[in-house]
Amino acid sequence: MGTVEIGTIRTDVPARLDRLPWSRWHWMIVIGLGTVWILDGLEVTIVGNISAQIAKPGSGLDITQTQIAGTAAALYVAGACLGALFFGWLTDRFGRKRLFLITLVVYLVATALTAVSFAPWWFFACRFLTGFGIGGEYAAINSAIDELIPSDHRGRIDIIINGSYWLGAAGGALLTVPLLNEFPVHLGWRLAFGLGVVLGVAILLVRRHVPESPRWLFIHGRAREADELVAGIEAEIERERGMRLDPPKRTITIRQRRSIGFGRIAHTMVARYPRRTVLGFSLFVGQAFLYNAITFGYAQILSTFFRIDTYTGYFFAVICVGNFLGPLLLGPLFDTVGRKPMISGTYLASGVLLLGTAWLFGQGLLTAVTLTACWSVVLFFASAGASAAYLTVSEIFPMETRAMAIAFFYAIGTAVGGISGPLIFANLVETGDPGDTALAFTIGACVMIVAGLVEIALGVAAERRSLESIAAPLSAQD
Repeated sequence: MGTVEIGTIRTDVPARLDRLPWSRWHWMIVIGLGTVWILDGLEVTIVGNISAQIAKPGSGLDITQTQIAGTAAALYVAGACLGALFFGWLTDRFGRKRLFLITLVVYLVATALTAVSFAPWWFFACRFLTGFGIGGEYAAINSAIDELIPSDHRGRIDIIINGSYWLGAAGGALLTVPLLNEFPVHLGWRLAFGLGVVLGVAILLVRRHVPESPRWLFIHGRAREADELVAGIEAEIERERGMRLDPPKRTITIRQRRSIGFGRIAHTMVARYPRRTVLGFSLFVGQAFLYNAITFGYAQILSTFFRIDTYTGYFFAVICVGNFLGPLLLGPLFDTVGRKPMISGTYLASGVLLLGTAWLFGQGLLTAVTLTACWSVVLFFASAGASAAYLTVSEIFPMETRAMAIAFFYAIGTAVGGISGPLIFANLVETGDPGDTALAFTIGACVMIVAGLVEIALGVAAERRSLESIAAPLSAQD
């Protein structure tokens, strides 16, 4: 750890980071940090698609599909909410790097223990702990990514990285097909969790080389270390491109602190930025309700209405393609067209399209194939909007509160939408009445539409702006 020297300094580190051209170094950041969403997608999708298999006699667990899609899913999300708050506070206090290594280890251990589940209570506890690690990842990783990526690229990179969740989801969906069909009922689902551990270990090896955020360093009394780190990045990029970088055009004066109290963080979000707090809450509730409900419950829909049990992975993989293409194709527009029109547009479009899907399903006009096609179109837009929710709360609050802000909105929004969503969906689908499932779709559509309207009223034009100009650090001096 570098020497901590508390005082008032003038630094050009943020401007130096924002004016960097895209390079191999940035790709290392994307691969080392962004892959957490692949893990989350793999984890959630595996559980959703193997729920029918685990519930079968001889699986080694005396558990029902509704318990897996409802109770276990809700516990996973509850763990993620608490993990986000706990590790988010530690991330702002002790740094990004230390925490994004710890949270990944928590995920790995919990997933390995899930693979050897022998009773429902053990399975539920492991799902909670797995979510605890994943929730902590969200706060630590989003903070680090947005503080390391240049401002001209921040929107698209953040959205595409968050959208990479669906690469993991697609992989998990496809992997469940051979695992469920080629292996005994008691073994296939255990191997599925084991694959998550293997991927997590590979990511951990890459992540060791990702540096601490220079922005966090200079605020916490380690200005010399921040300058040396950025100088090394600049030298590497100049060698790669064979050019000299332009000098930075702005500086900022900072009164350094060792830590920021939780009371100051809460006051900042509620009293200093109340409109932004309402905005973050609305965006997170909308996407959390929709995504946690459909992610955990789609296999149950296919099983209940179309008698598809062991091949649900194929259908879910199609949905995943739409989900990933949305952020990939629409992501650049968040930096050019702008945050407000793109965020509000994606939320509203997905909500309206989902209302249409609900009507068609309630009328009995959809098959497993056409329902999957409808959801793919809905989620093409919803995925880009949901990814932008993380980008929004990471950008619009001061640097000292960034990880805690992400954790707060993720936890509160997900607690409202992410826990209630799977429980409502699971119980409505279980009735076997298409009208009940259509009602679940309609609820999801309405919360997305409301969030889109809030973005129109309260959204922040953050495109191509430095983080410090969007929300001045609490430590900044005139």
